[in-house]
Amino acid sequence: MGSGAGEGAVREGAVREGGIEVLRVFCGGDGRHGNALGVVREVRDYPDEASRQALAAQLGFSETVFVDDPERGFVDIYTPGLRLPFAGHPLVGAAWLLDLEMVNPPVGEVWVRQDGEFTWITARPEWAPPRTLRRYGTAAEVDALPAPPPGDGWLYAWAWQDESAGRVRARAFPRRDDGIVEDEATGAAALLLTAELGRALNITQGRGSQILTAPGPDGSIEIGGRVRLTR
Repeated sequence: MGSGAGEGAVREGAVREGGIEVLRVFCGGDGRHGNALGVVREVRDYPDEASRQALAAQLGFSETVFVDDPERGFVDIYTPGLRLPFAGHPLVGAAWLLDLEMVNPPVGEVWVRQDGEFTWITARPEWAPPRTLRRYGTAAEVDALPAPPPGDGWLYAWAWQDESAGRVRARAFPRRDDGIVEDEATGAAALLLTAELGRALNITQGRGSQILTAPGPDGSIEIGGRVRLTR
């Protein structure tokens, strides 16, 4: 693996805040932005869904991941308000932190590869929860949207920045009353958009996060991004 840390090893220098490693996933090319992720490795104090949900709500990250088996990559993912069978940025972040070739969320085995500064997971569109993917005419229209836009349900607003190059501008709005007004970088929504468009994408989301995607011949899609430690 790229880091040389070995299976199940925590990256040297990982930040702990009250026993929580805090990462930023899908950072931009300058290392900034990315979606904050809480990773809980000491899970003995959080043995069940209720205690994990309470901690995720307390932390307030868009997702928090609990590592039940760091060697085999069994993980459990929560937003502040619900448990998720699959989510992109928690799996990219956990795979990078634990330096594994496979992670195991509730949906099943998710393969991982490292490619330079990018960590990639392989996922399937049917694993992602439904989202409304709404295309706008220009990137400026996406930038101008209020947070959140009027309406109900999870909205992924996007527009082409450069269609020939597969460059997309996007913003994501959960609109689910759990304190997350806008999601900075959303792997599951990028997965669905890639499946809909049928091509590789280079997505700039939120304030400046970057998500890369690449469809596979079997209907699977790779999702890649940079991960950084919170300092």
